[in-house]
Amino acid sequence: MMHLPLVVSEPNRFLTAVRAATGGAGLVAAGVTTLQVNVGKRCNQACKHCHVDAGPARTEEMPAPVAEACLAVLGRWGIKTLDITGGAPELNPHFRRLVTGARALGATVMVRHNLTVQDSPGQHDLPAFFAANEVTLFSSLPHYTAEATDRQRGQGTFDASVRAMRALNEVGYGRGHPTRGLTLVHNPVGAFLPGGQAQLERDFRRVLEGAHGVQFDRLVSLANMPIERFKSWLAKTGQLESYCDKLEAQFNPATLPGLMCRSTLSVSHTGALFDCDFNQMLDLGVLEGPRSIEALLAEGPGALVQRSIATASHCFGCTAGAGSSCGGALT
Repeated sequence: MMHLPLVVSEPNRFLTAVRAATGGAGLVAAGVTTLQVNVGKRCNQACKHCHVDAGPARTEEMPAPVAEACLAVLGRWGIKTLDITGGAPELNPHFRRLVTGARALGATVMVRHNLTVQDSPGQHDLPAFFAANEVTLFSSLPHYTAEATDRQRGQGTFDASVRAMRALNEVGYGRGHPTRGLTLVHNPVGAFLPGGQAQLERDFRRVLEGAHGVQFDRLVSLANMPIERFKSWLAKTGQLESYCDKLEAQFNPATLPGLMCRSTLSVSHTGALFDCDFNQMLDLGVLEGPRSIEALLAEGPGALVQRSIATASHCFGCTAGAGSSCGGALT
């Protein structure tokens, strides 16, 4: 039987697995330490694995009032980290306001930076902007070879990514600086789980430093989620059923305490609230409490803490094998 990533009418196989592993407790949020804000779907790339279905033709973007509401929640709740994603978040006209506003509140700012966006008009000063605001960067690079990276992200992407890494190295990123961290994010280039994160980091470092003279601070590996564009590719190539079965078969209960949905609140470009960015792409909103960032402003700091997390079959992608989160492997 094919287990699709999200079929609301089917029994929640993931929740059943979680309850069996936790003695019936289910999956509950532990708090909100990170506000992850997806500012829209506009991107300078159209990657084959993209769970957001982002690209140059997409026009959805977060307007100024929603961005300001995110900053207001960040300050009122004392949330320590703002995680900005997209699309290519730098293409949103309010991106730099989000960064500087969050830093003025004393929050750490993380940006999901795809490297090649530095070649876009008006974005060549990004390395200096990031450095000046002590932004932590998470940059996707599917592989340390041009062939594999370009196959997933488009012709010439690897070379452009290396040039961007050099520009970041020049302002201190990738060199162990305490406030200028550069983390590379590895996604497999096919229908399989990522290999061991430690060995992958050694391989990336050996090739990127040895052959291209660029440095990074660490590498994390993420499983490709069977959502949107990657799901369509799996279906087209006849691998959807086997990939979803593989994720379910490798369910690892040890990953549950570290799942990002337990400590992160996700905000869409419209201001709607979700337990994670993957749920956001499936329009699977929070189950309890306020449903929008504006409504959250009227709530006290306890709102959405200890809430039940919305789940479906795609969640097996975060708990398979060593686990997968925006911070990498979980075990």
